[in-house]
Amino acid sequence: MSASAHDDAVDPGPEAFRALLHEQRVWDPRRTTLPALDPARVPGRPLPLFRQWFAEAADAGQPEPHAVSLATADADGTPDTRIVVLHGAEDPGGFSFATHADSRKGRQLGARPYAALCFYWPVLGRQVRVRGPVAAAPHAEALADLHAHSPGALAAALTGRQSEPVDSPEALRTAAEAAWTRAQEEPEADAPDWTLYHLAPEEVEFFQGEQSRRHVRVRYTLHADGWARELLWP
Repeated sequence: MSASAHDDAVDPGPEAFRALLHEQRVWDPRRTTLPALDPARVPGRPLPLFRQWFAEAADAGQPEPHAVSLATADADGTPDTRIVVLHGAEDPGGFSFATHADSRKGRQLGARPYAALCFYWPVLGRQVRVRGPVAAAPHAEALADLHAHSPGALAAALTGRQSEPVDSPEALRTAAEAAWTRAQEEPEADAPDWTLYHLAPEEVEFFQGEQSRRHVRVRYTLHADGWARELLWP
């Protein structure tokens, strides 16, 4: 893509950017409610609390609460991150998401099957961080999950070639339109490369913001005899 594509963009410059950055505020009380979190009253396992927080974020009007940052690393240990969509949070599988096995993140998970997730729900001043090993689900499970979503999800999966260079917007448009047509004509179509991944949590941290910056952080850590909980300094 040539630099001319950005000729109409306006760079505010470093000084104006710095001033704009310093003007930003977090947890504006006009838009944000900061609930209390009592560490003594959290459940013994993280997934029930996660599902409760997710439901509360959705009820509070948090846009796209299922959007989550996924961090992986390649074979050399170089980290990478991007936003994906959560597909589930259940025992015993853990946290589920999906992608093409030959995409960048799919290749990274193949080389290093370990990942981290970070959810941020600013409407409640909450954050959830997760780490653990990742395993691919059987293809039949991935396909059933794909078909349970919208035709657009199937069309995206059928388009394929995720993360590869594309020659032009026209080439992408042609491939996408063909995939949409097939998704509508064959709603049960197979997408052989589409993969559902399960992250089995070994560590889950719940962060509740507090206006005086005495944030509450509760970390769950999995041991051989079950989950342990501890309170962390902000």
